[in-house]
Amino acid sequence: MKLATLQNDAQNHDTISRHQLMSEVALIRKRLSHLEDLAEHHTGFLDASPLTALAEKGQEVRLPHFVFLGPRAGTDPLRIGIFAGLHGDEPEGVLAALEILQRCAAQPDLAEGYCLYVYPLCNPSGLEAGTRESVSGKDLNREFWRNSREPEVRLLEQELRSHRLHGIIALHTDDTSPGFYGYASGASLSEHLLPPALAAAERFVPINRSCIIDGFPAKDGIIREGFPGVLHGPPEQSPQPFDVILESPRKGDLENKLEALVDASLTVLAEYRQFIAYAANL
Repeated sequence: MKLATLQNDAQNHDTISRHQLMSEVALIRKRLSHLEDLAEHHTGFLDASPLTALAEKGQEVRLPHFVFLGPRAGTDPLRIGIFAGLHGDEPEGVLAALEILQRCAAQPDLAEGYCLYVYPLCNPSGLEAGTRESVSGKDLNREFWRNSREPEVRLLEQELRSHRLHGIIALHTDDTSPGFYGYASGASLSEHLLPPALAAAERFVPINRSCIIDGFPAKDGIIREGFPGVLHGPPEQSPQPFDVILESPRKGDLENKLEALVDASLTVLAEYRQFIAYAANL
């Protein structure tokens, strides 16, 4: 194939990607606005309270933040954090986090026994630019618990310390993976929550069953190692929260990818609820 043809194909691919991203950003804005309106007019179960900080050059950083309080289940609610959009070129996770909130608002029993702290857009400047990194040029998901000066990271670290979460679900997209997969870290329970979550996702997208994924050994779509500096519970917290990262492939139908991320996340919640109920009866 001629070089000119390859260059044209690459340019066409970039143009399509930019158009797709712009469409997804517009959809994110619409759904964010809808949820903020819902929180304003339906107090009691959904609260919208954005996090704000000043960057070094004086610009305001604003991270959308929602709290959803599900129906009581006889005990203090389990605190779960759902994080998405740490990489600005991964809008699928942002849309999935917003869809989880939308479904919980329509069917509160999905969050029975839970208080969900949802951070759907952790890297707004990256999303606007369509870049993995924030406007500072930093990969925010390599900055946690490393004395980072990034305002987004510092805001999220404050939240993680303040709420002492029982569990963390992080939503991502991998443009190099042919299928869905997940990372299990934190509490050992994480490894038991991922298989049913992947089974739920597989109804919509294939699972990546390679023995090496993202540079790490993997089995049945599950990685048990990880990169330093990724978002996780405070190092001093004991016990550590369960920590599940769900990775959707970039390629494929948007609705199927969203369904995979949403259903996998809701499955994690259902499985953890069952585990806690079982443990209480021992």
